[in-house]
Amino acid sequence: QVQLVESGGGLVQAGGSLRLSCAASGRAFSSYVMGWFRQAPGKEREFVAAILWSGGSTYYADSVKGRFTISRDNAKNTVYLQMNSLKPEDTAVYYCAADLHGSEVWYEYDYWGQGTQVTVSS
Repeated sequence: QVQLVESGGGLVQAGGSLRLSCAASGRAFSSYVMGWFRQAPGKEREFVAAILWSGGSTYYADSVKGRFTISRDNAKNTVYLQMNSLKPEDTAVYYCAADLHGSEVWYEYDYWGQGTQVTVSS
């Protein structure tokens, strides 16, 4: 079992930055692929980024490539999402997720946080 708690969301102007954190509790955090997903009102949950167990491999949605960076600190059981050059279309609830295998498909993840709201004003 893994419990996930996100933090760091808020309101920011377009062009600004935010860093989201996801603190995990439970055993074997380093065994899990960690992903970030987001869901805007009226839209499906979509993949943002994922990072493999050791942190050596990362994956991004095309819409955030070059602006967002995912990282993890296995010693602190925490995964981060650094978001730069934010756009109004990045506005959504951002969720952290964990899975032993991981993918870009949200329903393949077993564990989820409660979400944190990110609002980007124009």
